[in-house]
Amino acid sequence: MFIPLYDTNRLRHIRLQYVTIGLIAVNALAYLATTLGGENFTNAAVLGLGFIPSVVHDKVELSPEFVVIPESLSYLTYSFLHADIFHLGGNMLFLWVFGDNVEDALGHIRYLIFYLLCAVAGAFFQGLVAWDSQVPLIGASGAIAGVVAAYLILYPRVKVWVLAFARIPLRIPAFIPLILWILFQVVMFAAGGENQISWACHIGGIIAGSILVLVLRSRGVPLFAGADGEPDPTPNVKQPPVPVEPAASDGAPAQWGRGAATPRD
Repeated sequence: MFIPLYDTNRLRHIRLQYVTIGLIAVNALAYLATTLGGENFTNAAVLGLGFIPSVVHDKVELSPEFVVIPESLSYLTYSFLHADIFHLGGNMLFLWVFGDNVEDALGHIRYLIFYLLCAVAGAFFQGLVAWDSQVPLIGASGAIAGVVAAYLILYPRVKVWVLAFARIPLRIPAFIPLILWILFQVVMFAAGGENQISWACHIGGIIAGSILVLVLRSRGVPLFAGADGEPDPTPNVKQPPVPVEPAASDGAPAQWGRGAATPRD
């Protein structure tokens, strides 16, 4: 639908979005580690670290050679694995464009908690929808969906550069592409869209991000900021000047007020 490129939203409360940069680095390193290990290593990592609903819900037992972590930790570990470079690149691009300002609004620690909880929510919702599924869930999309939802609530009118239909550059308010993106996730989830994409995970992340940003944002950070990322200023309404009675001189009557000449018939 669209590819985000850049936003015009400066940082106000932090100097550097090092949590966002760190998350991108960890995801990239995890992808390199699993890919360079060969196909067998990649498959073992997906089975051992991916979120498999039927395994977490004790419907199916994972083969012992693939058990590397407690099953409950897969609610988090799945979000650092990606199927291919395009899967990784798309998620990290969204995180790079929108994550820094969400980190700025929440603060470093709360932002990291926010990101991880959105990832957990994505896996949790996927598990509710596909309780018995044996297909591993991988990818940061649940956490990224939470970041997108938070950005929409915090900065809906900030201008962003996007590639519409992957080829038309546009500079438009953030709420236009982000609302369309969220609606697309909802429609695809309701319609039971492409099986290779977990739309339920996206929905879980969107719900979590929308709620958590209200709770975790720093004190004084406004919602629905204006076009430059700042709250809309109070309208500057000019008051009409108050007339001041000039001082009378040489016994002449004042022009108005007490002592003023009264018109006669």
